[in-house]
Amino acid sequence: MRVSAMIRDRIIMLIFFQILLLTGTIMASLLQPSGAGFPGQHLLLAAAIGIGLALLGQQLRYRSKMKEICTALIRAVQGNVNTRILAKEDRLLNDVIFKINELIEQLSKLQVRTVRSEAARKSLLANISHDIRTPLTSIIGYVDAIKDDLGGTRDRHQQYVEIVAEKSAVLKALIDNIFQLAKLDADEMPITTERLDLAEITREAVILFMAKLAQYGMKLDAEIPDAPCYVDADSISTQRILANLIQNAIQHGSSGGVLGIRMSSSGGSWNVEIWDCGTGISSADLEHIFDRMYRSDGSRKQWNGGSGLGLAIAKGLADKNGGHLTVASDPGRLTVFTLSLPAAELRNS
Repeated sequence: MRVSAMIRDRIIMLIFFQILLLTGTIMASLLQPSGAGFPGQHLLLAAAIGIGLALLGQQLRYRSKMKEICTALIRAVQGNVNTRILAKEDRLLNDVIFKINELIEQLSKLQVRTVRSEAARKSLLANISHDIRTPLTSIIGYVDAIKDDLGGTRDRHQQYVEIVAEKSAVLKALIDNIFQLAKLDADEMPITTERLDLAEITREAVILFMAKLAQYGMKLDAEIPDAPCYVDADSISTQRILANLIQNAIQHGSSGGVLGIRMSSSGGSWNVEIWDCGTGISSADLEHIFDRMYRSDGSRKQWNGGSGLGLAIAKGLADKNGGHLTVASDPGRLTVFTLSLPAAELRNS
């Protein structure tokens, strides 16, 4: 612990004068003839009493301060993280007081994060319960209709079966997303870094959604280099990121009639921009767009089982691969999600 120069000098001066007084008293007592009546012994006793009182006063002050510190710590442990310990003139304990106040401040921040996390957990569970119950109720209803032969015709039964299959796929996709997010939270998502051609992976991701693009009447506007664009990343998670972003663009941008894919290089990274001309994202929603189960007011209606987890998973996977996922939107005109991964050539040079 550091002792301030002022306190150190004060203590040294006090000890010096006490030693000087004792030395003078003892020498005067020794040099005084016997029976002369010089009150050396009385001065010695007075000096001893003075030293004792000074030490006792200092001890009482420290005991009072330690009691104050203990009381503040007890209040903090009991949940009152707004308490703080005031520093006094005695700077001997000030360093300890400052550290304790810093610790209480950290506890306060942790408490705030805990409250927010608990609220987010409850909201997540409520949303997941709703999203599971909705397709499950439909499945049960149509299965009961088929079982009780309420459809009547063979074509109607076939229609019911197709609806059950569609709702089952929605339910499976939601459960897969929940497990994926749980693995990310527990840091149990295996990441195997290897050299990948990001251009080729992007082309493969687009091909998987060609039928969906045709179904929703969307044209493809792709600018993907023919030359390899190497990055060091995990293949499976990179494919998952691109699939989630493309699906999100189709889900919310189909009204714009076009899905755009553009690759570029900047700042030692390869960037994949996935854009659409749909309704877009308001400025109020942008800061929450990667939150779990978040849906803006304009996207409450689900499309093909949209769970509100896809973008959160994409963001988490991008971070685990050492990349970044960002978004920009001009509502009604253009919305762009950009995945940036470090270029392998520069990263390994």
